[in-house]
Amino acid sequence: MNAVLPDVSRTDKAPRLSPLDWVGMQGIDLPVTIAEPGYRRELHARADVQVDLPLPHVKGIHMSRLYQLLDTLAGEPLSPRVLHRLLRAMIDSHQDCNSQNARLRLELALLVRRPALVSAGLSGWKSYPLTLDASLHGDAFRARLGVAVGYSSTCPCSAALSRQLVEQGFLDAFAGQERLDPEAVAHWLRRHATLATPHSQRSEARVAVDLASDGDTLGLLALIDRIEAALGTPVQTAVKRADEQAFAALNGQNLMFVEDAARRIRDALGDDFANPAVHVRHMESLHPHDAAAWVAPRPEDTAG
Repeated sequence: MNAVLPDVSRTDKAPRLSPLDWVGMQGIDLPVTIAEPGYRRELHARADVQVDLPLPHVKGIHMSRLYQLLDTLAGEPLSPRVLHRLLRAMIDSHQDCNSQNARLRLELALLVRRPALVSAGLSGWKSYPLTLDASLHGDAFRARLGVAVGYSSTCPCSAALSRQLVEQGFLDAFAGQERLDPEAVAHWLRRHATLATPHSQRSEARVAVDLASDGDTLGLLALIDRIEAALGTPVQTAVKRADEQAFAALNGQNLMFVEDAARRIRDALGDDFANPAVHVRHMESLHPHDAAAWVAPRPEDTAG
C-alpha cells in the first residue's frame, strides 16, 4: 500500500540546502525493563531520539523508522550493549540520508522498596529520577547515567549556634548550684533542650557517571547505594515514631554543609565510577534560596 502513497521526504528537495545537526522526536512514551542484581521491573520512560541529516538536499528523515526501532527497547533489559545496538540500527536505517550519528535520551524513575530504619517489617517505595543519555558518533559510543537522590541535611553552623543558646540557658537555670540533681537536669532538658534547634532541610544530589560501553547492566542500585551511604541521611518512606527518632539522631550526628555533601559523594565514588559529576542542592529552611555545590569531572577522567 505504501508504494502508491506520496512520500515527499523522498521526492521533494529541501527548499534551503543546508545540513542539520539533529532531527528526530522528543517525549515518546514507552515501557522499559530495568534488571539489576535482586531487582527487575518494567517502568514507564520518555524517550528522545535523533539522527543527523548531513545531506543538504534531503528534505527529511524517516521518523517512523526511528519509532519502530525504539519500540524494540521494550523487549529486553536496558544496558549499554543494548543501547549501542539500537543507535547503530538507527544510523543504518538512514543510509539514504547519509546519517553518521545518532543519540538517545531516556527519562524515567526507578522505584525501589526501602526498609524503615528501625521498625521490623516496615518498608515503602522510593522513587529515584533517572536520565540515560547515549550517543554514537561514527564508531564512538558513549552512555551516561544520571540519578537524583534525596536526603536530609542539618546545618553545622546553625547547630553550633543552637547549642550555645541551650548551654547558656542551662547555665542560667542552674547558676549558683554546687551540686546538680540528675533528675532536675533531666527534667530541664526535657523542657528546654529545644530552646533552639538547628535548621535542616530536604536536599538533593544529582550525580552523573559514564557507563562501560560493553556493560550488560546499568549498575543503578550500586550507584544509588554508594551515594546514600556517603550522605548518611537519605530521606525515608514508611516511618513510625521509633524510625522518626532514629532519623533525628542520624541528622544530629551527621551535620553537613553543601560543600561537605559534594565532597563526600565525590570521595565515595572513587575510581569505581567513570567521569563523575556531582551537583548538590540544599533547599534552605533559613533562606528563600538554595545552597548549591558542584564537582566537575576531573581532567584525567575525560582525557581521550
